[in-house]
Amino acid sequence: MANTLKTLFTEHPDAVGETYTEHFGVAMGYSMRLLKASGAAFMHALLPFTFKTTASTAIKAMYADMTRRGATDALPAQAQPMAPAE
Repeated sequence: MANTLKTLFTEHPDAVGETYTEHFGVAMGYSMRLLKASGAAFMHALLPFTFKTTASTAIKAMYADMTRRGATDALPAQAQPMAPAE
């Protein structure tokens, strides 16, 4: 039972080459970045002349970070992002 519980907390961080604590820090960093992007998107919805590219720029930067870190390599094939349309 204890081993199964430990596996729940370590399987994914291990798959991306991190400890639980490292993964927690990285995930919290992305969480804060998403929170800021969400706020910018909310303000843009209310006032379309503000934050025109803030949210999309933040999301593209986070995706680039995740790809560079190899985080998307640990996803199952069906969860891999689609290639951009040409």
